[in-house]
Amino acid sequence: MTEPLLAVEGIDVFYGDVQVLYGLSLEVREGEIVTLLGSNGAGKTTTLRAISGLRTPRTGDIRFRGRSLAAVPAAARADLGMALVPEGRELWGQLTVRENLELGAYSPRVRPRCARNLEKVFALFPRLAEREGQLAGSLSGGEQQMCAIGRALMSEPTLLMLDEPSLGLSPILVEQVMHTIAELHGAGITVLLVEQNLHKALEVAQRGTVIETGRVRLEGTSAELAANPEIRAAYLGI
Repeated sequence: MTEPLLAVEGIDVFYGDVQVLYGLSLEVREGEIVTLLGSNGAGKTTTLRAISGLRTPRTGDIRFRGRSLAAVPAAARADLGMALVPEGRELWGQLTVRENLELGAYSPRVRPRCARNLEKVFALFPRLAEREGQLAGSLSGGEQQMCAIGRALMSEPTLLMLDEPSLGLSPILVEQVMHTIAELHGAGITVLLVEQNLHKALEVAQRGTVIETGRVRLEGTSAELAANPEIRAAYLGI
């Protein structure tokens, strides 16, 4: 079997003296959409922060294309082809849409293709092209999410991580975001998705990992998880 694109191997992660992840392991293979499921406070965001280099595990390892990331800082991980769309968008509100997008192409690896990638983002999100001179802080929630995804795409990621992309959006906009994720996957981007809307997450993903209190509780295909009585009762309300 080929090496996974991303391998999280038994990581323990702390905030000060408080342990949040306990020996957590998961894999994402190239070309997959994998969703990370669990209730609020389960450790999903911490997992993405550890993968991105924003939180250092005390034990365990994270490997990307077989390479340990233990000594690779967050900015350099973007150079390797990893991008995070954080929970809450985290745009620079006093900068324009275009400026926010261009900052996604800060890496020397992609800077020469900034203009071309900007055109691609505007083709994917025509609303951003209409708003390119507008301050990002004045956008609607849906437009901000488009901008946050677009900013990540400017770095030409191989692995796109999204943390609660549908948070605070209307049902119609949730459908649009999920359609966009499927479209990006179809264009060859591997996706690791954290999403509270479990119905939608399981619809778009091939596999899922369920985390409870910082530990992996279940793993399986989306169909297996959707059919699991425990998952249906605890997370899907069925």
